[in-house]
Amino acid sequence: MSKHHRDRSWAPAPEPLPEDARTIDNHTHVASVVPFARAMAHEAAEKGQPEVPVYDVDELLEQARAVGIEGIIDCGCELPHLMTAVQMALDHPGNVHAALAIHPNEAVRHGHRGVPGPDGLPLTYKPWHDTSFDDAIAEVHRLATTYPNEVVAIGETGMDLFRTGEGAKELQREAFRAHIALAKELNLPMQIHDRDSHREVIETLLADGAPERTVFHSYSGDRDMAQIAHEHGWYLSFSGTVSYKGNDGIRESAREVGLSHIMVETDAPYLTPMPYRGRTNAPYMIPYTLRALADALDLPLAQVAQATRRTTRAVYGV
Repeated sequence: MSKHHRDRSWAPAPEPLPEDARTIDNHTHVASVVPFARAMAHEAAEKGQPEVPVYDVDELLEQARAVGIEGIIDCGCELPHLMTAVQMALDHPGNVHAALAIHPNEAVRHGHRGVPGPDGLPLTYKPWHDTSFDDAIAEVHRLATTYPNEVVAIGETGMDLFRTGEGAKELQREAFRAHIALAKELNLPMQIHDRDSHREVIETLLADGAPERTVFHSYSGDRDMAQIAHEHGWYLSFSGTVSYKGNDGIRESAREVGLSHIMVETDAPYLTPMPYRGRTNAPYMIPYTLRALADALDLPLAQVAQATRRTTRAVYGV
């Protein structure tokens, strides 16, 4: 299907997980799914394609429950979205928990107007970026301590050299170090965002000492990196990318760390698993990713789902 006629409809619901193999989406952005899906629906309408429904947060959570996803950890990683994730957890006690941080790309923007991107142009700047990074991470600290039952992780933090260019590397590293210190101070797990920065992330973790529970969200490394993670007891969380052709290194990494150190996530609205790549992702899609993960491990789906549930509950205390 050409890009002009790309199917923007929702993927069909997967077969529900067995009752004893329900699990948790340990990294998602449900609040962002709604506007993302609205944009997809608008695009479909403009091209004369069938109408695409737009679901609200409650409907998305119910769709997830219907296929065996008993909870989500919603990530707020921009200053205006921190309280959004906390409020979702307050509105859905027990079913939703929050992870909070200032995303690596966001960290560069706070108080650093004009840092060049790869094309030499300033990074996108929003009014809230006038807030200094120190004040932004102070808000992460405030919310995490004010809502300890709702906020169960610091994340996503880490480094991302894909868009920011070399000039932002040290700014990102310092922001990452501040999050590492915060996670250890609050004794919370840390969710890592790592894009085009495997070496820098590993170096920083080893230099500063990783939090006791460190999770690589939407793991994108190879088996060698997974060996390092395994040696240090770090966890790997797998998104729809585990199902993508050519990602053998990701699948090998799941085998390397084993069932006790893997989790599953959507990173919705992005990274939709095959065969529905390109459509809007949402927590109800987790069983598709679990199937790809089970195939990579050569284990029954239910066994892998049960393992991800046990690990997620143990790491986040949910």
